[in-house]
Amino acid sequence: MTTDKPVPRSPLGILASATATYGTGGPDDIALPRLPGFVESAFSPLAYEVVRQCLAERPEGGTSRSWGSPRASEAERGGGSRTAVALAGLMGDTTTADLASRRMVAGRVHNPLLFMQATPNSVLGHMSREFRITGQMFSLSTLDDSLTELLAMADLLLEDPELDRVLVLGVELAGGERAAAVYRELAVDSHPLAGLPANAGRAAALLLARPGAGAPVTVRADRTHDSDTGTAAWPGSIQGLFDLASAHRRLSRDGGSHRLATQPQAPAFILTADPEARKETETHAHQ
Repeated sequence: MTTDKPVPRSPLGILASATATYGTGGPDDIALPRLPGFVESAFSPLAYEVVRQCLAERPEGGTSRSWGSPRASEAERGGGSRTAVALAGLMGDTTTADLASRRMVAGRVHNPLLFMQATPNSVLGHMSREFRITGQMFSLSTLDDSLTELLAMADLLLEDPELDRVLVLGVELAGGERAAAVYRELAVDSHPLAGLPANAGRAAALLLARPGAGAPVTVRADRTHDSDTGTAAWPGSIQGLFDLASAHRRLSRDGGSHRLATQPQAPAFILTADPEARKETETHAHQ
């Protein structure tokens, strides 16, 4: 592999995956969940929803005794201090930033809720309380492929013997004129959400662990892949998260393997279904 981008050095197990869109006009659009203290923007509700889905999907297994119980609450499924979280997004909550700026220019009274929710860390704090996730939490903005960055971070975090799982997610909004100007500055003509309402958005999440932790699918960096191939994307793209989530669902159902090329000059990944883990997952699904 001819890239100096950070890549996961060891395989990772994919325990669960989730995606959600809002305001795109597509079949996966959802009604946003209501989060106390969060207003106007779809950013935090989308992040919350994909995390909720990941924790609800997680099959029995892991180290938490209550994790796989049918009676376990979503909070109990969070994994406490044994779970870390990393959120990626190039521009963050553009709706909140634009709304706060417009209010300031218009001379209107500042809304403290907008100040609170302007940073992605705010929704991470909310999820920490809601799902009792008390491990490390990170938010990052990158011009590189978000999937590669998040998998590399998860691989590094799982070197910590006090962690069992890492929940990674990416969120992006269509954004308004300011976001469009940033994309033009980055020499990006358009992106998948271009032309949609500024508050339209999408999010994807993966719950990761080391292989052998009941994960039906594993993912590893493709050390022989020609990194000049792949689908052209835009800086900080979260498209790779959507592609990996789709491959995870298919392999969990049908088995086999899949090679995922994210974008030019970014690493590719090999996904492989674990037959034994798939049998366990199917068994618990029918109980």
